[in-house]
Amino acid sequence: MSVLNAVILGLAMGAAFGIALEKSRVFEPGIIVGQMRLTNFLMLRIFLTAVAVGAVVLAVLTSYAGVKLVPKATLYAADILGGVILGIGIAMAGACPGTVLAQVGAGYRDAWFTLGGGLVGALAFSYLEPSLKPHLFVDGPGKLTFDRLLDVGYAPVALGFAATLALALYGLEAWRPWRQELGPEADGRTEPPVAPAAPAVAA
Repeated sequence: MSVLNAVILGLAMGAAFGIALEKSRVFEPGIIVGQMRLTNFLMLRIFLTAVAVGAVVLAVLTSYAGVKLVPKATLYAADILGGVILGIGIAMAGACPGTVLAQVGAGYRDAWFTLGGGLVGALAFSYLEPSLKPHLFVDGPGKLTFDRLLDVGYAPVALGFAATLALALYGLEAWRPWRQELGPEADGRTEPPVAPAAPAVAA
């Protein structure tokens, strides 16, 4: 694939992802914070759906299109510490590295501060990485994947995992319907809006 075709494909996939993200309302801060507080599970079901669909697509590509997967090595210290820091940041900002771009596009003015902070953090990490590498990027089991642990092909594991996620999503929908999670006005509210107080009438 040429560089131009790769760029065009990347832009098309990014546009499709952005549209799906906006229509699902998962980019909204209230939805994200509600997920972190375990009061709203719309974000979880969207991401689990994406993982299930991705697993099926990769199973087909690896089986029939000759695609080779190159997983990254598992590094316990870096993965755990990085996950904790990222989770704290998401809960505080009501955004993650992907959703903040959708928030900027949707007109959330405070999202610019989140985006700027993320860029500053990435720049700071690039300077600190040489010092952190001896402490964080060590003591891992290497490339740790389910198909290697079970010593079976990727496709059966991926399809089985996707089926398990589909059952989990079915149970989640029965427990908390997505329309209830989205809010009565489909605006991402996690709590009913508070009616404004009636103006005082002079005697």
